[in-house]
Amino acid sequence: MTPPGASVPSEKQDLRALIILLSVVFLNIAGFGVVIPLLPFFGKAFDAPAWQIALLFSMFSFGQFLGEPFWGRLSDRVGRRPVLIVTIAVSALAYVALAFSPNILFAFVARFAGGFFAGNISTLQGCMADITPPEKRAGRMGVMGSAFSMGFMTGPALGGLLAQPSLGPIGFQLPLFAAAALGLASAAGVFFFVRETRPGTPDVRPRGRQVALREAFAHPVIARILIISFVIVSGFAGIEATYGLWTAAKFGWGPREIGLAFMVIGVIGAFSQGIATGWLVARFGEPRVLIAGLCLMFVGMLVQFTSMVPAQAVLGLAIVGFGQSICFPNLVGLISKSTPPDRQGEMLGLNMSNNALARIGGPIYAGQLFSLVSPGAPFALTAILIVPAVILALQVIKRLPHGQPPAS
Repeated sequence: MTPPGASVPSEKQDLRALIILLSVVFLNIAGFGVVIPLLPFFGKAFDAPAWQIALLFSMFSFGQFLGEPFWGRLSDRVGRRPVLIVTIAVSALAYVALAFSPNILFAFVARFAGGFFAGNISTLQGCMADITPPEKRAGRMGVMGSAFSMGFMTGPALGGLLAQPSLGPIGFQLPLFAAAALGLASAAGVFFFVRETRPGTPDVRPRGRQVALREAFAHPVIARILIISFVIVSGFAGIEATYGLWTAAKFGWGPREIGLAFMVIGVIGAFSQGIATGWLVARFGEPRVLIAGLCLMFVGMLVQFTSMVPAQAVLGLAIVGFGQSICFPNLVGLISKSTPPDRQGEMLGLNMSNNALARIGGPIYAGQLFSLVSPGAPFALTAILIVPAVILALQVIKRLPHGQPPAS
């Protein structure tokens, strides 16, 4: 459905908009990725204890948790383009503020502000939904996920090359400036090349988060999708947080081996979201591909839990990575197709906020399980939680119109 007041784009305009949006996503996420491998060493440069270093990660996610529904709702009212320009530009400036942090407290504030303004993923997803017919949305969201994966592959490598930890806090300024430059380039791309995909409706009265949450959890499809999404994201975030500790304890791995393992996941994610998801959805439909992804995650968790040799551990992580990569675009696609055009940003924002909350909680419970139960306990619990998620996904099929047949 075309938003009121918007022109119907030609196929050529649609392709150009798609390419520009994917470029914006890549630059934006690459800038975010630059910072990820630096934070532990950045915190140590201020003599911060481990809990404060962990808090540097959580502050960003907490900012996203608050920002996603806010910016999503605002983009429904005033349009996607102005929201993207402002949020990407200010998020980039937050990297500059982090580069000049005089102490760890200031760094916390800079990370929170950066996360709040980086809570624009739902707005980008809203742009993609605006220019994409419903039957193609899961595939297009997969392509966007591929751009995410490529950004995560590129950013950390760039950050590692530019950082000079031996110089103390000042040794992290160059990669942080690089992250800011990538963000500002992304904002410039939106300003000069992205047309408005949804004209604003400022006369629509904004709704609070509680109203939107009540509507979402009263919806037979969206409520189940939000729960499934929380299970997937919290489980995978917990594995990410403890995988290095687990492989170090079990196989004696160091940063090089762990980094290569996650690079493999990035490659798998780029392929599966950019190519495999669209083909699978066209053949089987979103709900069935979602169920297949959940089942693959379950199998991968068990493979890792029972790993006896490093090759088995990498295989398990690869299976989990492929499973979760084909899950995410379908979750977003199902929410988008179940939401009226004037609520796309709001509901996608709630989903991203839900995911941010999962990224905060996942590492916490996984770390406690790792320390108090056993190193493999996070894999076992995540596998157990996937079972009810599969049941919910089966219920989604029954609640979609006509069982949601495969897209033609």
